[in-house]
Amino acid sequence: QVQLVESGGGLVQPGGSLRLSCLASGFTFRWYFMRWYRQAPGQERELVAHITSTGDSTNYADSVKGRFTISRDNDKNTLYLQMNSLKPEDTAVYYCNGGAYWGQGTQVTVSS
Repeated sequence: QVQLVESGGGLVQPGGSLRLSCLASGFTFRWYFMRWYRQAPGQERELVAHITSTGDSTNYADSVKGRFTISRDNDKNTLYLQMNSLKPEDTAVYYCNGGAYWGQGTQVTVSS
């Protein structure tokens, strides 16, 4: 059974940091490009960051470039998103994705 399980979300003040994790199981994680998406209330889901299967290349949405870092540990079947200098507009449910597989999402709220 394929599973992607996100964790690490929560409430943080503007300027703070969070690290999201996504634990994969049931498929060969190391073969897949992986992505983080987010969806804010009333908005469409948007691509935040992307990483190749080996982790040698990454790409980011302009809105998070320089603040967020995507990474992966293929030995641990885990995808990460380090989020620094968080802003209220980063508030959303964050999802990890690989191919046709999606996690259930983790809520990130940036508020004072």
